[in-house]
Amino acid sequence: MALGPVSMAPFHPRLPTTILFVLLVAAGAAGHTATGDCRRQARYSRIFCFGNSLTDTGNATIFPLTAGGSFTRPPYGETHFGHPSGRASDGRLVIDFLVPQPTPYLAGSTAAEFLNGTNFAVGSATALDPEFLASRGIASLVPISLSNQTIWFQDVVQLLNSSGGYVQWLPDLPCIHMHVYTVAFVQLERAGGDEITASSVFFVGEIGFNEYQYALVNHSVDVAASLLPHIVDAIHSALTTMVAAGARTVVVTGMLPIGCEPLLLAAFPDNPPGGYDPASGCITGLNELAERHNRALRRMLGELRRAHPGRSFLYADAYRPIVNAVTSPARYGFGDKPLAACCGSGGDPYNVDVTVFCGTPGSTACADPSKFVSWDGIHFTEAADRLVARAMLRGLLSRVGGPASAVHGASCGCPSARIVSLVTAE
Repeated sequence: MALGPVSMAPFHPRLPTTILFVLLVAAGAAGHTATGDCRRQARYSRIFCFGNSLTDTGNATIFPLTAGGSFTRPPYGETHFGHPSGRASDGRLVIDFLVPQPTPYLAGSTAAEFLNGTNFAVGSATALDPEFLASRGIASLVPISLSNQTIWFQDVVQLLNSSGGYVQWLPDLPCIHMHVYTVAFVQLERAGGDEITASSVFFVGEIGFNEYQYALVNHSVDVAASLLPHIVDAIHSALTTMVAAGARTVVVTGMLPIGCEPLLLAAFPDNPPGGYDPASGCITGLNELAERHNRALRRMLGELRRAHPGRSFLYADAYRPIVNAVTSPARYGFGDKPLAACCGSGGDPYNVDVTVFCGTPGSTACADPSKFVSWDGIHFTEAADRLVARAMLRGLLSRVGGPASAVHGASCGCPSARIVSLVTAE
């Protein structure tokens, strides 16, 4: 996403939108059962987040090339925060519905600030290194890739280890129920070595959209498709680094329906690749690219599961919830313009003009963002993020024992003691 006056590309990559959610205890990682008290089951003390604007909750406001971009100005943040919050949305991101936000990496400097984890995601980041993209004639907006974020992660782990390696659990309280999810907290304990990472959840948000977008807008579908194996390899490399550091539970988000993005719909007004899907109005060829990406990603995660038994690699689907929302908007509470941006300019059908982006002079915002799927033509509204968070949570719950109502713990009155979520998906 072009971030206001600091834009370096003609189109705007994803800034923040996030999703960080369920902490799957026992059953998700090493096949532990839901026995013993809740304190022994809730063994996750922190979360490490990676990705682009779909996960960034503040790094892009600090990074020099993106600080001061349009997402730092009203009406961003108006729905929930009442002011711009560093998120590319009218309110909360998916991640905000799932766990308390860890410190954005660029906002912290001490071990104390990273005790509960940190968010390495940066708006406009890519899976692939800028040098690789440049070799393909593709310019990236910021020189931050997934490999940079894994280096930052290694630095934070070293900092935590050198500070004494404390695992900070929240106060020793009985199980606290939040809707259908259960929170179990335990006290501060000392940890060292792999305990820092073994007691953490790793969340990799969607990443790869930005380079696909750059290639689609400036080159062709074939050039974008040629990046697919390299993007999946870059994600695999990052996951391998996490595992080498001791990661035991990793959640990886799939690609979103690229062909449903208002910005890309506006970029292909005539003869879009593969035509338009009659049910959704999305560009068929671009969504097929996203589906191919997701199939390759799931295969790669399966290979990692076989190579690392006892560790959990979970796939989080962000594709289907958005397709469902734009195909049947009324069913999910949205209005009659599911493919239009709430905030922007240009009018019907997509309300996207990249020269007058949301947050810049001349742009306007809709009266009710909750009726829109897209906030600014690239990023989602809080309402859409809530929908994705709930769908992801349901999908992950089903992987470890079925619907939340069917998952039962064995002690301390926790009906869902095997699943630990730190914040309700309200």
